[in-house]
Formats: sequence, structure tokens, C-alpha cells
Amino acid sequence: MEEAAVGRVASAGGMAGATALTLPATPALPISRIDPNSTRALPVGIGELDRVLGGGIVPGSVILLAGEPGVGKSTLLLEVTRRWAESGRGRALYVTGEESAGQVRLRAERTGAVSDLLYLAAESDLGTVLGHVDAVKPTLLVVDSVQTMSASGVDGVHGGVTQVRAITATLTSLAKASGVAVLLVGHVTKDGAVAGPRSLEHLVDVVLSFEGDKHSTLRMVRGVKNRFGAADEVGCFEQREDGIAEVADPSGLFLHHRDQAAAGTAITVGMDGKRPMLGELQALVAHSPLPTPRRAVSGLDSARVAMILAVVSRFAFVKLADQDVYAATVGGMRITEPAADLALALAVVSAKHESPLPDRTVVLGEVGLAGELRRVTGLERRVTEARRLGFSRAIVPVSAEPPKVAGMRIMEAGTVRDAVRLAGLDRG
Repeated sequence: MEEAAVGRVASAGGMAGATALTLPATPALPISRIDPNSTRALPVGIGELDRVLGGGIVPGSVILLAGEPGVGKSTLLLEVTRRWAESGRGRALYVTGEESAGQVRLRAERTGAVSDLLYLAAESDLGTVLGHVDAVKPTLLVVDSVQTMSASGVDGVHGGVTQVRAITATLTSLAKASGVAVLLVGHVTKDGAVAGPRSLEHLVDVVLSFEGDKHSTLRMVRGVKNRFGAADEVGCFEQREDGIAEVADPSGLFLHHRDQAAAGTAITVGMDGKRPMLGELQALVAHSPLPTPRRAVSGLDSARVAMILAVVSRFAFVKLADQDVYAATVGGMRITEPAADLALALAVVSAKHESPLPDRTVVLGEVGLAGELRRVTGLERRVTEARRLGFSRAIVPVSAEPPKVAGMRIMEAGTVRDAVRLAGLDRG
């Protein structure tokens, strides 16, 4: 009966011009009989990276790490391969197509990533790379970068769309067939998107974005795609002379520590993925000698800042028509979410009146065009993080279930005007 059914399928496929049936190399199994341990994540030993990856690197997976030149991708992956090799999981092979072996060795000495189990090859031909893999038999392969590799017999220019797609597909097949974990370094475009064909992101299992401002030592690894965990995790690192170090508690980087509160500053709690991080917003308001006052913004959305200034002028009765206004974040942090609206509004009012907010106070809330305050997501998580770092007051929007955090005084406001009054900045 089963043979008859197969025959009917084969006949139908033949009539449709489909490919002939092929016996599978391994039979299909009930899902309950599949060994889950074959895809368990193995920790790298770098906590911030392990968190973004969903616990570590899964054997046989393909990970794409993309970032701008000079941000520290190679330095981070050199440390990853060293820790992997020294953890007893087998050899690690680092293939560089952008630098010579001597250059990578010098960086390894500077960052302490020299190990007898870490193998290095300076190659740009895919066939030669596969030969190295066969000879070394690594359990972790790093290719830096995929755009510098070339495959003979594949059409297209070196580093072009066709070449990159074929190389990635070959390395993905290698990972799935052999169980070798593959880490690919990728370039980004001027817009910050992963360079190359869009299918590149679909071929790999994990896509990580490595971000950093050249004027700051802060580096962020952000999950864009992850088949083995959450895709909205963020890991924080700091670029140093001796390499890249993880920052387990990054909130301190975005706060200017002082003995007492200063006028024109407000502390808020942003959410980067699932991670709450405290940030400081600063505002400076000064009389303008120009017909059109200046509006300078750093680390914030300029369009949203303009909206907040209009709301403050209209509903908090603060005259800004003849005032220069400068707004910025501290420590290179970029805040674009609406939850920081109220903090910016109070920082501007504080700067205008030259009166600081109450000490150890965080401010959270989205501001509407009618001057109303709207609730923000993850409010209790944000307030809990603020309390952990020693803050004792929180000005938040009115909600049906206000957060209950021990040791934290919650002050609810329905409008910007109410928040100004609660902050002690009301001037009648």
C-alpha cells in the first residue's frame, strides 16, 4: 500500500517535470527522539556576549557580526577564539583576509590572546580556507571578513553580491555538516545596514550588530536576529588600549557623578532591548542675540526635542522664543524612545529657572502635544533599576497600577505642568 502511494507521488512528479525521488541519507524521526543536547549553547566566557547570543555559541551555527571599520570587531573575535580554545572545546581557527598573520599576532600580544590552541591563517581564497579547516579540524572557525573572501568558479567580482552569497552558503553547509561553529565578520553600509545581499542575513543563524561612536570608548553588541534566543538583547563593552572589556553595569558610564543635583539635568531610565540603563539628559538655556535662536541637539532626536520645547513653552509657561536651547546626553548614550520626553522637559525647565531637580530623582514619561503624560512600557523594571543604583524618587505618569518598589517614592503626574510642580520647579 505504501509502495503504491510512493508510486503515485513519483508518477505525479514525473508528469509535472519534478526531480526524481532520492532516498534520504538519514530517516525522518519523531521529534521526541531528536537529541536536544546537540544544539545546546556553549558559553564563550564573555558574559555580555553570551547574553546576546542566548547563552553562548551553538555548535554548527553560523553567526554574522557586522560593524563599521575600526569599531573593534576583530579584537573582540580574537578574544572569543582564545577563550574558546582554552576552554577545552577543541581548536579554534582564525582566518583573516584583511590583515597579515604578523599584524594579527601583534594585536594578540597586545590583548593577551596568544594561545597554542588558536590557529591563524591569512587567506582570501575559499578553497584554501576549506583546506585549512580540513587540516586543523577546529570546532570554531572565524572568517574576517566574508567580503574579502573569493571563490573560484563563481561568477561575480571579488566581494560582490554573487561571491558573498556563494561563500556564505558554502560555509553554512560546512557548519551544518561538520558541527563547526562559524563566525563571520561583515561590513556595513553608510546607513548602518549589513553590506551584501539581503539573503546573507537569511542564510546565517545569528546576526549581531557591533556599534560604537569613534568619539567614545563605549561599544554595543546588539542582537538583530537569533534563532537560539531573544533578538533584542544588548551587550556593553569598553574599548581599551589592551583590548575590549565587557561592562556588566553600563549605567555608570552614562551618569555624571556629582555630590548634588545641578540645574539643567534630569536622570531617566532607557530600555535598550530588554536592558534598563540609566542616562542623564542635560539642557542649557541662554538668551539669544540672534533673530532665530539656536537649537543644538546631541544624542537625542532633534525633531522630538523641538516638539518637547513647544509643549514646555505652551503648557509649562516657560518662554523660549528668544532663548538658545542646547540639549544633550552624557557619555555618548543615544536616547530616541518617548519615555525620555518628560526628563528632557524638566531639564529644560530646570535650566531656565536655574533650579535643580530634587536629588536622587529619576523622571519617566512620554509627553503628548496636549501636555498630557502617557505611560511607558516596562515602568516597574525601569524604576527597579533606578532603585538598585541608589535613587529614591521617581516622577512617572499616572497609571492604574503604579510600580511598587521598596524604598522608592513614586510621584504620579497627569500633565507636564503637574510634573513641573512635583519637581519643585513651578514659578507660578
